[in-house]
Amino acid sequence: MKKFALIGAAGYIAPRHMKAIKDTGNELVAAYDVFDSVGIVDSYFPDCAFFTQYELFERHISKKRRSATEGCLKSGDNGLDYVSICTPNYLHDAHIRFGLRAGADVICEKPVVLNPWNIDALEFAEKESGRNIYNILQLRLHPSIVDLKNRIEASPKSKIFDIDLVYITSRGNWYYTSWKGDVRKSGGVATNIGVHFYDMLGWIFGKVTKNIVHIATHDRVAGFLEFERARVRYFLSINAETLPQEIAATGKRTYRSLTIENQEVEFSDGFTELHTDSYKKILAGEGFRIEDSRRSVEIVHDIRNAVPVGLKGDYHPFAQKKLSAHPFGWQ
Repeated sequence: MKKFALIGAAGYIAPRHMKAIKDTGNELVAAYDVFDSVGIVDSYFPDCAFFTQYELFERHISKKRRSATEGCLKSGDNGLDYVSICTPNYLHDAHIRFGLRAGADVICEKPVVLNPWNIDALEFAEKESGRNIYNILQLRLHPSIVDLKNRIEASPKSKIFDIDLVYITSRGNWYYTSWKGDVRKSGGVATNIGVHFYDMLGWIFGKVTKNIVHIATHDRVAGFLEFERARVRYFLSINAETLPQEIAATGKRTYRSLTIENQEVEFSDGFTELHTDSYKKILAGEGFRIEDSRRSVEIVHDIRNAVPVGLKGDYHPFAQKKLSAHPFGWQ
């Protein structure tokens, strides 16, 4: 049984990590979050120590490590093996370093960092600590995506695929007040809701040869990505007004579509166990390392820093949807 600590226990994604730790037969011994709405912990690990002050959490972890080093822990207690990180994007780098200093391997939600050069620095920190950093890239484990990758690899190497990607996940005004609405903290819409799609595309279709941004605002981003084996038009949005009419009419607030050569790739289901599957891979020494995330981090970094060209060239049709003013009047 491995011992886990969790940083970011009150967030949306944290329960998936708790479930993955439980499902793989391991134990969450300590958790930290600045917010105390973490009753969900009782469903998985009611004996877990919980902290809302970073200093006290750090002290607790430090004591466990020191006791393990001195051999003073009770029989069967081996200190701390893993630190799982579910915090806001801009804090990942710092919290990863905390985990390494604690003598643990680290499992971090995507994006592992906001900038490509941060990966270089963390890889150096890995070598210094002798520990490993893993990134959750769960779409690479989705059966439909694995099948797609196999189909692409079996196709003629000269074949270049035409792809359209749409992902709309509606968010209310709370989004802009939270860290997610601050591009300095979240990385913007492309990073916050799209990084796993970009990772999936790069994993299947290879290196990026062109990255053009057509539209980039507070609530959407549209552009064109050219990979070694694919041409991709994409549209990502958090605005419910951009949903297709037939989807909005059903009351749904999320829409996901991936078409390759005008054929839909169905991967709407099968997400519930992907974090558990990711943990199984990591525990078996087969997890995705931070170098695996480099391409997607480079893509979102370049999108974030690009100057949008407007509706020119090969843009996604959804990019023509009427632009919305920021709900709080911000620019």
